[in-house]
Amino acid sequence: MSLNSSNQVETNKYELEISVAADVFGAAVDKAYRKNAKKISVPGFRKGKAPRSIVEKMYGEGLFFDDAINDVMPEAYMEAVKEADLEPVSAPEVDVVSASKQDGLVFKAVLFVKPQVNVTDYKGIKATKTVNTATAAQVKSELERMQERNARIITVDDRAAADGDTAVIDFEGFVDGTAFAGGKGEGHELVLGSGQFIPGFEEQVVGHNTGDEFDVNVTFPAEYHAEELAGKEAVFKVKLHEIKAKELPELDDEFAKDVSEFDTLEELKKDVKKKLQESLDKASETEVENALVEAVIEHLEGEIPDCMFENRIDEMVRDFEYRLQAQGMNLDMYLKYTGMELASFRKTFREQAQKQVKIRLALEKIVELENIQVDDETVEAEYKKMAEQYGMEADKVKELISADSVKEDLAVNKAIDFIRENAEIEEKKAAAKKKAPAKKPVAKKAAKKDEEPKADETSEEA
Repeated sequence: MSLNSSNQVETNKYELEISVAADVFGAAVDKAYRKNAKKISVPGFRKGKAPRSIVEKMYGEGLFFDDAINDVMPEAYMEAVKEADLEPVSAPEVDVVSASKQDGLVFKAVLFVKPQVNVTDYKGIKATKTVNTATAAQVKSELERMQERNARIITVDDRAAADGDTAVIDFEGFVDGTAFAGGKGEGHELVLGSGQFIPGFEEQVVGHNTGDEFDVNVTFPAEYHAEELAGKEAVFKVKLHEIKAKELPELDDEFAKDVSEFDTLEELKKDVKKKLQESLDKASETEVENALVEAVIEHLEGEIPDCMFENRIDEMVRDFEYRLQAQGMNLDMYLKYTGMELASFRKTFREQAQKQVKIRLALEKIVELENIQVDDETVEAEYKKMAEQYGMEADKVKELISADSVKEDLAVNKAIDFIRENAEIEEKKAAAKKKAPAKKPVAKKAAKKDEEPKADETSEEA
């Protein structure tokens, strides 16, 4: 390989002219011939048995050039980039200048490179840290969530259905006396107060007892997804088969023993408060860190190639698709369900992608300016930590992630620490939250409807 020239054609954009020697290119052509010879038919010869000279005379000398070019070009390009001391941030646009057995291969590659940036005023940044204290009310809420997670479902037969109960019902809907498609269900479990059915349905189930058969009168919303039902009055014939309710365990020492390693409720409360406080402290630290990084971005100077943002969007979309696959869905299905085009979907990531790229560039520049170093011992400790997280051997992790990559990430983290250590951080206590005035039951129910915009939809069955 020979780097003929390296020219900057625009900001962060270079054009390289690269040569591949005739003997190297010729060897690649020979390899391409051996790979494809068996597929070639020439009149008068069995398939794959025609001499190469006859094949090239019939189809042209360049028959195998494309495969040969694809074979030698990647390595030649990487060597040229290394020789030119460039750090690409885009795939190259390649144009073949010439190719022959006698003279070899000459091609041009146009690429974007990592931009030269600068960061100013990253020392002495002012930020405010909000100090939050775990409250008794938060501890109580967490204990109630633990109660909910450990609740058991019981069948209720000594009272009427109430909000929060699960009603097992049969139903069939009629408009103008005629049953409509999708309006029938049997043994459906409906959580009363969930807003799963159209407005007014669940409220009319409340107050009925097991075995009751009754009518539910409702009006479909004007913008209901099934146009033939939109705005129509309907009657549902309903039979209530069963009422299920959650039975919460008592908050006592036995509860503590069942759900934790503690013997008493008091010990459990202390542990819950401790963990809540740790979470609040971590949130405060993250808030400060985000504020500092935002300030650093404001002082980032340099022209960033748009392809860097697009590359980051690519990564974010792939991550999103991996999460969808874990739920049994793919990106095409998601876009279909949400009615989005891929281009508009990608735009939703752009702002975040731009911020992440800028943060990384700024922190890498601070690493350079402050000569931040990471020793081999720290890198080894990070490999060990990653191995534990992934449940893999450290040597396997090293095969997948280079030491240089790990070192760069650790240096960037140290840059964040440096910014924080040199910042002016003022602490302030979080304002106490005012206790909301008690609401009458009717008003509370109305507010709940307003908070649940999905309450204008029926279930899949209805």
